[in-house]
Amino acid sequence: MDIDEEYFKSEDFRELLTSYETSVHTGSHPFMDVDDLVDIADYYSFYGQQEKAEEVVNYALELYPHATLPNVFMARRALMDKHFELAEQYASQIESHDDPDYHYLKAEILIAQDRIDEADRYLDNYGRSVERDEYDDFVKDCANLFIDYNHSVKAFQWIMRSNDDKSDDYKELKARALFGMGEYKYSEQLFNELIDHNPFSKTYWKALASVQFMREDYSGSITSSEYAIAIDPQEPDSVLTKANGLFQLGNLEESLKWFQRYEEMRPDDEFGLLHQALCMISLNQCDEGLEKLDAALAIAPQDSPYLAQIYQEKAFCYNAKKMPEEALKMIDKTDGLDCDHNEMMVVRGHILLQNELDERAFKCFEKAAIDSKSAPYILLHIGVSLYENNRIEACYDFMKAVFECIKSYTPRFTGGYALMALCCFDLGHKEEFLSNLKLAVEKTPAEARSMLSCLFPDDVKVSDYYEYMQELLKD
Repeated sequence: MDIDEEYFKSEDFRELLTSYETSVHTGSHPFMDVDDLVDIADYYSFYGQQEKAEEVVNYALELYPHATLPNVFMARRALMDKHFELAEQYASQIESHDDPDYHYLKAEILIAQDRIDEADRYLDNYGRSVERDEYDDFVKDCANLFIDYNHSVKAFQWIMRSNDDKSDDYKELKARALFGMGEYKYSEQLFNELIDHNPFSKTYWKALASVQFMREDYSGSITSSEYAIAIDPQEPDSVLTKANGLFQLGNLEESLKWFQRYEEMRPDDEFGLLHQALCMISLNQCDEGLEKLDAALAIAPQDSPYLAQIYQEKAFCYNAKKMPEEALKMIDKTDGLDCDHNEMMVVRGHILLQNELDERAFKCFEKAAIDSKSAPYILLHIGVSLYENNRIEACYDFMKAVFECIKSYTPRFTGGYALMALCCFDLGHKEEFLSNLKLAVEKTPAEARSMLSCLFPDDVKVSDYYEYMQELLKD
């Protein structure tokens, strides 16, 4: 069910909500239309008041036990917790099997169970009974379902069935599907068209900022976020996107301010606290960073995808404070997490190498390489650790061996040239430096900017690195 945030701000809805809340406050429930009750539940759910939302829906089910929308609402709540049988029970209570929302729910239950082809066939069969003048709306609803569950290719296939290719709804769905498919250039074009048609839509500005961020156009992403914030200063997603953009550009002090503003809006999100800590650590405020990391751990759920990174950053902090054993204990805490344990083994080796415990470090690197079956990214991270610990010749020899190894079984892997260029620069291998610099700029410009920007003035673009350095070394 689509959420209409603008409706929530309308006078009609505010009167409806006030009427309901006044009745509840006096200890009674008003007799209201089922659609109005579900709108109130959607409002509570949208603003994170889940208990109130379920209370409204349960009341709606008391009045209208076989109505479609309250059962759909509760079924979708069940799907969020992977309670598939419960979702089916709510679906079975729906009386009107002619209602499109009933069929969308049946398909969604299949999608939530990752039975994508079955859901696709179900919707296709149902679509044959849809009236011709309603078919474009049906197609867009189906595309929305697949987008909700990150099946962007399937969503794109559905949206391409529509003949309504001029409407904003069509363009937005297509743009979101393209975004999910990694086709950021075309997604950005569509969102720009939507903004030209409706320049005061914070939804479109937010989406454009996300696309630009993924295209590594961080300045553009920040600007788009600022437009969204100007439209709605209390929009947390736009504040977060701006903070992330500033972080990527290395504007750490300003980024920290925006992450702090995000924390005020979303105090229960460990992501914001983690990134405040990253800013502080990069600004040599290690103690303050540790405090933020501990605060992030205090609120992070057990299944948080950020736990491993929080412990890793705590390890780096303790290591910077010359407390290697405490640092290693933090890495130990990742053993039971759902994370990349080979990557954590490289981090363990990195900490040991920083403390000149070379033999133990190299055993960690060897284990990570063997257990990952010489995964290129693991080998590259080992090389980075060697370089950062000033083992320049060892890093050079290692990366030469890695390139030979990778060529034989992963010819499409393109990383590592920037690191090799750094080694060659430090060792004075001029021709090798230039050839690796050229490859880094062509194949991995983001990696080139990240690792090689220290060799160039700030106003030199990554695409110009090779020509600039060629002229400089010629002189």
